[in-house]
Amino acid sequence: MTEPVADRAPIEAERYVLRQKLTLMINRYEIFRADENGTELGLLCFAEQKRMAAKEQVTFYTDSAKTQPLFGFKARKRIDLGSGYDVTDSQGQPIGYFKKQFKASLVNSTWTLALPDGREFLGRERNAKVAVARRVWELVPVIGEIPVPFLFHFDFVAPDGSLALSSTKKASVKDVYHVSLPALADGRAMDWRVGMAMAVALDALQSR
Repeated sequence: MTEPVADRAPIEAERYVLRQKLTLMINRYEIFRADENGTELGLLCFAEQKRMAAKEQVTFYTDSAKTQPLFGFKARKRIDLGSGYDVTDSQGQPIGYFKKQFKASLVNSTWTLALPDGREFLGRERNAKVAVARRVWELVPVIGEIPVPFLFHFDFVAPDGSLALSSTKKASVKDVYHVSLPALADGRAMDWRVGMAMAVALDALQSR
């Protein structure tokens, strides 16, 4: 596996590919570094999410034996998912935070993503019409049990309207997302661990 370089010169955007693999009891996510064309350059880490867990927690590992945790996110409370999720590094230190805005999400899924330095970003589904169509689909008896056929994409923006994170779902038998972390006002992208934790949460927690 490869790892992003910790100290880089400013770039236009960092790009990643997120792949989901479904099993009977576990969702497995794999994160790859990608080039500007979306070509996968190397596996960075993977995570496994236990379904129906009492308290949502996802840990990302660098090795298949799961002996080297890299980062993760965890719900602050066991039942109240509205309390939000902390993103932590391998030592358990906070590096980010995100929360779903449930009232706003009744129309268009909305999230708040925050960094330790106080910067916050607002994320919504890119296409409002698709957001409404997905909700109608999920509410219709019988049909709602069938996986939603609509592709959903998310954009997170800073208060000044600049893009901070985008997640684009690709048409595929398995869930595949192309994630971009554009350079922020300081010339650097947000911590890729925070960005990819949010990207996984958009898939794993979207219906919560």
